[in-house]
Amino acid sequence: MAEFFLELFSEEIPARMQRQAGEQLEGLLTQALAALNPRVGKVYYGARRVAVSLEVGAEIPAKTISERGPRVNAPEAALNGFLRKHNAARDEVTQEGEFWVLNKSVPGQGAAAFLAAALPVALARLAWPKSMRWGASGEFTWVRPLRRIVALLDGEVIPFTLGPVVSGNETEGHRVHGPGPFVVTSAAVWEEKLREHHVIADAAERRAGIWAGLTAAAAEQGLSIAPDEALLDEVTGLVEWPVALVGRIDERFMDLPYEVRELSMKINQKYFALRHADGTPAPFFGFAANLAAVDGGAAIVAGNERVLRARLSDARHFWDLDVKTRLDSLLPKLEKITFHAKIGTQAARSLRIAALAGEIAGQLGGSLEEREAASRAGLLAKADLVTGMVGEFPELQGIMGGYYAAKSDGALVGAAIRSHYQPKGPGDEVPTGLVPVAVALADKLDTLREFFRVGEKPTGSGDPFALRRAALGVIRIILENELRLPLGGLIGGVPELFGFIIERLRVKLRGEGQRFDVLDAVLAAGADDDLTRINAKVKALEAMLATENGKNLLAAYKRAANILRIEEEKDGVKYDHAFEASLLSEAAEVALANDCSSVEVALLSDDGIMAQERFADAMMVLSALRAAIDAFFEKVTVNAAEPELRHNRLRLLARFRDTVNQIADFARIEG
Repeated sequence: MAEFFLELFSEEIPARMQRQAGEQLEGLLTQALAALNPRVGKVYYGARRVAVSLEVGAEIPAKTISERGPRVNAPEAALNGFLRKHNAARDEVTQEGEFWVLNKSVPGQGAAAFLAAALPVALARLAWPKSMRWGASGEFTWVRPLRRIVALLDGEVIPFTLGPVVSGNETEGHRVHGPGPFVVTSAAVWEEKLREHHVIADAAERRAGIWAGLTAAAAEQGLSIAPDEALLDEVTGLVEWPVALVGRIDERFMDLPYEVRELSMKINQKYFALRHADGTPAPFFGFAANLAAVDGGAAIVAGNERVLRARLSDARHFWDLDVKTRLDSLLPKLEKITFHAKIGTQAARSLRIAALAGEIAGQLGGSLEEREAASRAGLLAKADLVTGMVGEFPELQGIMGGYYAAKSDGALVGAAIRSHYQPKGPGDEVPTGLVPVAVALADKLDTLREFFRVGEKPTGSGDPFALRRAALGVIRIILENELRLPLGGLIGGVPELFGFIIERLRVKLRGEGQRFDVLDAVLAAGADDDLTRINAKVKALEAMLATENGKNLLAAYKRAANILRIEEEKDGVKYDHAFEASLLSEAAEVALANDCSSVEVALLSDDGIMAQERFADAMMVLSALRAAIDAFFEKVTVNAAEPELRHNRLRLLARFRDTVNQIADFARIEG
């Protein structure tokens, strides 16, 4: 095997595109060089370069192609197309029976020649989310101007041209600490020389170094870094030679809401927040410079502190203006903001959320004060959209409304507004407490039912209004708070919406490695719009199916269902009416009939186990049918010679099946 190394060196690549570019380049090369049996060694990506090292075969061996073509009597165009496809001449095909057959010797080819021809084609397919045209002709597109290409096979240059750039063996290091080109002969030499020229090529190493440096710098102040994986990933893509530094925040900005301060630092400057030992915000920030300054970074820190002061001064301006205005005085401005052309304004939406939040709070058993607080929070939830702070930092919507409402309407209303967008993603916490829960559910349910009402539903992978996320938020809020909240009356008479929510629950269970087929079985047993109760049934049934009794009951059920399906198709009738007790001649028949009756009474009577929602106990009772059905199959001949006995036994099997189905449709359970 030979080492093939490729580096694409350009102007700065946006951090968010680097990993994807590296992975895509690896995939393109693996596919394009398949004839050389490539094995990927390592993928690199960073601020100005994407690179891949591979092991490839030294040559493509000679081979003989033998392939059947069109029929002899096919149109001449068919044969010509076949020849073009295989780059073959007319005299290379022979007639064998009714078909033309190509027998062609393909000579071997060295890896270098193959690479030189394959690489321009493969690299032209590298797609970027956004590209720019540049070069003398203006026809070549790349994410940023491409400056150099290193292409080596065991140290020898593979010559080819991509756009205006010709491949070679030279690359460049850090703009300040290692300017100018230098020659490389392998991936290892490339990585080593880049380090000498103040570039850490490996993204994972850069990332770990940034975090270790920031952690150490913060520890010198007796502080810690607030974890932020997304910011750490972004900074990793911005620097080549990271140097961790810590700056100070002026005390006059520390009374701003910490979200305002830290979002400004993160979005605008890529700074990390620091924390005291008790977790409270500290008047410091950490960042990674791309320069090892001779003064230890003092001038860099001072410059960043100056920039941050300007940023936070702007934030202070917006805060001071906003707190002078009550949120409810901003409600008329929402009439001028369209939420959606088919749905209406944010003002109309606020009224709907207020009404729905109060209704949900009532259904959850809230007091008059809690119901009024929920309605008030629902009404004011979107008012911060017209504040100066949210206009500057849209990411703070809801959070700022919580602060402003707490000043004018109290902590309960403020807390509900603050958390009403939660959960924003699978890792986000859900709101807790009756009023916050009611407002968060109202916000999401209103979004769902209004978009469904106007026909703007997700299709395929498209979900422009994030309705899947809203449905998952409803599910998580209900289940994680164990709320007893029937959804039927809250979804505005849109029955397909409940099905959509259930489908999201099914996807959630699948993603968590749980059995969504059990969910289907429970839902098929009867209408239920209480997600907490549904979830409890699912967990109880899943636990029962993990036992020996459960597994055997499922097997027996499927056997009974298959027998009934076959015999009903053969006889052209449904064995769904009552059996005759007088025709039960075998002890095993009588036992199965008695056990089915006992189970139904225990489980399904008005004060039975299911009505008491003792679902684990219900599954234990149901699994007790296993012994009776096993004995029935062992000792009773279902297809008896006497028609009356046969029909009666089939009806008894149907009784067993239907008894089980009242708890869960076992036919929907896999295995």
